[in-house]
Amino acid sequence: MSSIGSGYDLSASQFSPDGRVFQVEYANKAVEASGTVIGLRCKDGVAFAVEKIITSRLYEKGSSKRIHNVDKHIGMAVAGLLADAKQILTVARDEAKQYKYDYGVSIPVKYLADRLSMYMHAYTLYGFVRPFGCQVFLASYEHDGPQLYAVEPSGVNNVLKNLFINLSSNSFFSFTLIKSGYFGCAVGKAQQTAKTEIEKLKLTDMKLEDGIKEAAKIIYQVHDEVKDRMFELELSWVGKNTEGKHERVPTNVYEDAEKYAKASLEEASDDEDEM
Repeated sequence: MSSIGSGYDLSASQFSPDGRVFQVEYANKAVEASGTVIGLRCKDGVAFAVEKIITSRLYEKGSSKRIHNVDKHIGMAVAGLLADAKQILTVARDEAKQYKYDYGVSIPVKYLADRLSMYMHAYTLYGFVRPFGCQVFLASYEHDGPQLYAVEPSGVNNVLKNLFINLSSNSFFSFTLIKSGYFGCAVGKAQQTAKTEIEKLKLTDMKLEDGIKEAAKIIYQVHDEVKDRMFELELSWVGKNTEGKHERVPTNVYEDAEKYAKASLEEASDDEDEM
């Protein structure tokens, strides 16, 4: 059938005859039109890299950030509509504060991802609201190692799945499968190319310092200089070397990663010229 809504895209609560929800698909297109966002789960931490497209020279450097702190131990990278992403960030921070108030400990990132998933999914169920046009990555370094999760506009995530098994006519047994998240993920304009490059990396053996360099390298590789001439690279990490705190990489690490990325790009260009 046609990819055009043909009247079935007027409400997020309406299915098309072939079982599609066009409002959710449109939200995904908003994400795909965004600059590329990459998350790499290395053996000792998680690295974020964002291709922040600069649409005007009038913007100050560092404005309209796409990497944020939810709590001191959880980082969030966003793709898609920035205003929608800020709302999700606000909800995430409120959830983290409430969890700490209720239980006296910081919220595990997998539970935060599940709560954001339910919140975003609720906006796909009613006709008087629209889905969020953003996708978020969540990263943390906890007692069981680095964690990386993603929540899509539809509310889909890779965290929790509940299974209910009917043991008898009047009793049920419930248990939860905890998923370990992603090793690497990418979303945005060049997500397919970025995912291909990520698949070449041995992330389980890679140190976080090398992961930052590789993430920066991939951003430079997939950047389209013709369509989006100006962009700003955002880098952050959370891991053993940061004592579990999510923070932007130090200036010297940022400069080394950017230098490595540009050198790799020039080397690849020289190899193509020789062929």
